[in-house]
Amino acid sequence: MEQSAVESYDHLFKLLLVGDAGVGKSSMLLRFTEDTFDDHLQSTIGVDFKVKMITVDGKRIKMTIWDTAGQERFRTLTSSYYRGAQGIVLVYDVARRDTFENLDTWLQEVQVYSPANGRDVVKLLVGNKIDKERAVSRKEGEAWARTKGMLFVESSAKTKTGIQQVFNEVVQKILDNPSLLSNTAPKSRAKKIDLSERTSAGATSTGCC
Repeated sequence: MEQSAVESYDHLFKLLLVGDAGVGKSSMLLRFTEDTFDDHLQSTIGVDFKVKMITVDGKRIKMTIWDTAGQERFRTLTSSYYRGAQGIVLVYDVARRDTFENLDTWLQEVQVYSPANGRDVVKLLVGNKIDKERAVSRKEGEAWARTKGMLFVESSAKTKTGIQQVFNEVVQKILDNPSLLSNTAPKSRAKKIDLSERTSAGATSTGCC
């Protein structure tokens, strides 16, 4: 009973972290899910993911957060992981201007592989590593996000600044969008609803004959 209660949830959200290698995606994920930081964390090879349970407005939400490799050689490997995502977090390093300049390429990938060319997902831009000396100003990040219709947050996985806000913003936007919520209920619950509807329909049919 206790195990069942722990695993039960009202919604299942799939989020993706995308961006150049070394921008801190894995560190953000580790900080959010385990509240730890490793200065020597290796770049992700292929795809990794972690699960985090949170409660918002009385609803239990199971988040599967996918950490995708930023290297070019893994692009074909990660493309299929966009399927079924409700939220995408696009990350750059404020201390490395090249990672900011590559955002257009990443956004194109999001539009190619996401449902409805990226229109049916919540997108948030993150300027990470604000604990370091800047090469990209906050105003530049805000302006880029604004022109793309994206949310914007700055963060530091090292100091914890903004990490919680990143995921809170995405989750809240998904919760506010009925079309995104439609496929997030647990499968067992969906089957029960479907079964009860069929039983009800069958009873009506029998009564008519």
